[in-house]
Formats: sequence, C-alpha cells, structure tokens
Amino acid sequence: MSNSSRPGLSPPATFPATLPASRAGQAASAPKASAGTAPAGKLSDSVRAATVIALCVAAVWLAGRATGAPDGLVLAAALVLSTVCCWALGVLPEPATTLLFFLCAILLHVAPASVVFSGFASTAWWLMFGGAVTGVALRQTGLAQRLAAIIFRGRVGSYRQVIGTVALSAVGLAFLMPSTTGRVLLLMPIVLALADRLGFAPGSNGRIGMVLTVAAASYMPPTAILPANIPNSVLLGAASSLYGVNLSYGSYLLLHFPILGVLKTFMLVWLVCRMFPEHGPIAALPQQEAGAPSRQEKLLAAILALAVAGFATDTLHGISPAWISLAACIVCLLPGVGLVSSRTLAEQVHLTPLVYVAGFLGLGAVVESTGLGTAISAALLRWLPLSPGHTAANVAALGAVGASLGLMTTLPGLPAVLTPLARQLAQATGLSLEAVLMLQVPVFSTVFFPYQSPPIVIAMQLGGVGLREGTRLCLALAALTLLVLLPLDYVWWRVLGYLP
Repeated sequence: MSNSSRPGLSPPATFPATLPASRAGQAASAPKASAGTAPAGKLSDSVRAATVIALCVAAVWLAGRATGAPDGLVLAAALVLSTVCCWALGVLPEPATTLLFFLCAILLHVAPASVVFSGFASTAWWLMFGGAVTGVALRQTGLAQRLAAIIFRGRVGSYRQVIGTVALSAVGLAFLMPSTTGRVLLLMPIVLALADRLGFAPGSNGRIGMVLTVAAASYMPPTAILPANIPNSVLLGAASSLYGVNLSYGSYLLLHFPILGVLKTFMLVWLVCRMFPEHGPIAALPQQEAGAPSRQEKLLAAILALAVAGFATDTLHGISPAWISLAACIVCLLPGVGLVSSRTLAEQVHLTPLVYVAGFLGLGAVVESTGLGTAISAALLRWLPLSPGHTAANVAALGAVGASLGLMTTLPGLPAVLTPLARQLAQATGLSLEAVLMLQVPVFSTVFFPYQSPPIVIAMQLGGVGLREGTRLCLALAALTLLVLLPLDYVWWRVLGYLP
C-alpha cells in the first residue's frame, strides 16, 4: 500500500524551513499524502479479494454443515470472517471493505440497521471526529509545535531516545487520564509536530515509528492499569455485578504491570527501533527563540485544558469523553473563534478513517447481537480438554479461547463475552474465580491486528499510517509476547500465588 493511499489526516501543509541534513533527501523524495488522490489499483486486486471472500464463505459453510449451526449464524460468521480477512490481509482498500460489510449486512438481513451502523453512534466515533478537528486546530495555530518543543526539549539525542520518550509519555499519561482515545487525541498532534521538526517526512520510518509507538503504548501497557481503558473497565464492572468480585487497583497493578506494562513498553521501544529504523544521527531541535503565544494559541490551550480535565474526571461527573471532545470541536468551529474554518474542516478532516472506524465498531456489534461470539466460545470450550490439575494447559487453553474470540471482534467487547462464562471455566479448570477473571487481561492486552483495538486504529488514521505497517508491528509484538512475556507472566502469577 503506498503512502498516498493511506487514509488519515493530511500532514501539515509545510515542513520546517531547514531539515536535518540526514533527512533532507528523504523528505524530498517522500511521497506526498493526498486526501483526494489514490492509485486506482489493478483488476487482479479485486480478483484476489473475491478469492479470499469465497474461501472464507466456503470454510464457514462447511463448518456450519458439520456442526449443524443455524443458517443465520452461518451467514453472520461468513460475513464477519470475510470482512476480518480483507482488513487483515489488505486485499481491498479499507473503505471498500467497510462499505461492502455495511451493504452485505443490510441486504442479507444479518442484523438490523441500528446494529450494523451503530458505530456511527458510538462514543469512539465521536471521540475520533472531535479529536480530528482539535488536531487540525493544534496544527493551524502552531500550538502543537510549541508543545512539542516544550515536552521533548533535550530528549532527542537519538532515535531510540525519541521513541522511548514517546512511549513513556503515553504510558505515564494512562495513570492520569482513563480514556485511551483521549490520550491518543492529546498526544498525536504533539508527536506529529515533533516528527516535522526532526525532519521525518510522511512515509519515513521515523514518522511511522513515532505514530505506531503512540498507538501501541497508549493501549497495550495501560491494560495493566485499572481503569485506564475500556476492556479492564468492562471487566471491573462485570466482575462486580455478576460475581461480587471487586478488583482492587493495587493488586491489579502488582499482578499485571511489571510484565504486561513495564517489560512490554521496553519491548515495544526495541521492536519499533528495529522494524522502523532511522540510522542517521538525530539533529538537535533548532533552538528558536519562542515568541509569545498568539491569541489563538492561548484560546486553544484553554479549550484543551478544560477538555483534558473533563477526560481525567469522567468517573466523577459521568460525561463521556466523546461529548467533551465534541464540545471542544464545536467551540473550535464557532464563527469568531477563528481556530478551524469550514474550508479547513472540509479539506483536512477526511471521511475515510471515520467510515473505517464505524465499520469495525459495527462488526463488533453484529458479532454480539447475532450471538456469534457466545456460540464460538461455547464451541471452543466443548473442544478444549479442560481438567483440574493441569494448570499450564488450562491457562493456555483459556488464552486460546480469548484470542480466537478477539480475532472475530474488537477487544473492548471481549470481557462482556468471557466474564459470564468465568464461573463455569473456574469449575472446569480448578482455578479460582478471580484467577479466571484476571486471565482475560493478558488476552486483551495482546493485539494481533490493529482492527481489534479501536484506539490503535484511530491513532494510525490520525497519523496517516497504513494498516500494513500497523499489522507488521502488532504481529511481531504479539509473537514476542507469546514467546517471552506470557511465560514470564505465568511464572509471576505463580510467585504471587494466583496459580497453583
């Protein structure tokens, strides 16, 4: 996938007047992102997509015949699997896959329109829309560049140091702001401004690495912090309402953060530097005499400060971060405020990423409403050999069930499917109920494909990074997690006495 075809916000219209020498040639040769121009592709791409869809439909039909599944469930499974494979393999452009999912779901009566298009009414969609507008305002006013200079001053001696600082900023912010998407919306314009100042042009390894670091570090390590994102918040509420189990902040942090938080952050930094390297020296940020903030910068800073305060205290006032983000967006668009004009809104806030986000949120709703997730989990549990006394095998089997469900839907919905089965799983494995509940965390913290985590996709879309690069990083990090981190996590659980 070429950089020009990647959906997302357009990069800033201009780059710094003087790029570091090692980047000048790279910036000059980098492809220009364009919202309206994208290669048409080849007919063979459509043939390949049709082949993938046909194979998915055939596989689901054969499985449905073998298991005697109802026709409605088979139809839903075929649609979901085809959509997921097209997204994961990139055989069709993201908007084409998403729109095809919408069309087939409606024409084949897989689910009601209110379910299929529920992504457009979701808080995640409105968070992204509001964040896209405020991101444009940050760039237009120059506030993003000013914040980048303040936050990263003296911390860019090497590319590894840049990536490490970005990752630590994303994880550290999780202790203060419980909304993952809110953290992404706050950090992304600042990180993009820093990338511009360092001379990392759109499509360069440095820029891709910085964007993907924000995406991954904002979601994956914070799953070990309660309540720093949607999945562990859902787990917290479901465990309390269904079983009366109250997960405490301290015990949750001690169990998960050392491995899934700290070590995973270090692994992420190492992997990004290895997969998206920048071999040239990083020039120091130009020491420019900072002028006084403009009226627009001061106004936008006040708007964002109020929004961040609202994000951080949403558990107190009960107002979703989505509506706080939308309110900030509206203020930026008001006549007389002068932060984002109607023309700028039309040119720089693009439809493609918004449609894509609505698509994978709608897919998760379809999986839930059709009962597909429950049916898959029940089938997997019947096939898996769970028995008390085989702790390692039981833990691996439960992880496989969760990972399989996570591939069919988005990870935020995983606790809603698995938590009602926890008591049954505890009896089958001989593990404690709390241990079975906590075993969901390593599952929803491991992302195989970007579409599984809405905040990761939103970050990639805002940063103009394509699914191919995001998928490469997610698969590599998931492989290292399975091979290195999860065995260490298993040992850590035994040390703490959660596993026999």
